[in-house]
Amino acid sequence: MDIRTYDRYDEAEVLALYESVGWTAYTKEPQVLRAGFEGSLFCLAAYEEDQLVGLLRAVGDGQTVVLLQDILVRPDRQRQGVGTKLVRAALDRCGTVRQVQLITDDRPETVAFYESLGFRSLEELGCKGFMRG
Repeated sequence: MDIRTYDRYDEAEVLALYESVGWTAYTKEPQVLRAGFEGSLFCLAAYEEDQLVGLLRAVGDGQTVVLLQDILVRPDRQRQGVGTKLVRAALDRCGTVRQVQLITDDRPETVAFYESLGFRSLEELGCKGFMRG
């Protein structure tokens, strides 16, 4: 598996990956998803041979805060280290950033995954998060 910067947007492969994980709110407006990629701080991709198996999209200023916005891995490749490699590669790029944040589903397996990578819940840090949407 190869983790690399995703700098050549391929709509067909991106939409297929988002569809595979059920993130259809993104795929209903492909032009908005493309604009999101274009406005991202950076995007990373996991490829096996020439097939996209995972993506990570980060937004923020790259100095004081980075939000790991989208982290997705094709279902048949989940729990095989793809997500871990993507997140670690992103964290390597964010070495001096004060806050690396993410928002995710509150499912035990998801929480355990991010905790295994050193993330802590906002409550553990004495913080409160808010979201409008």
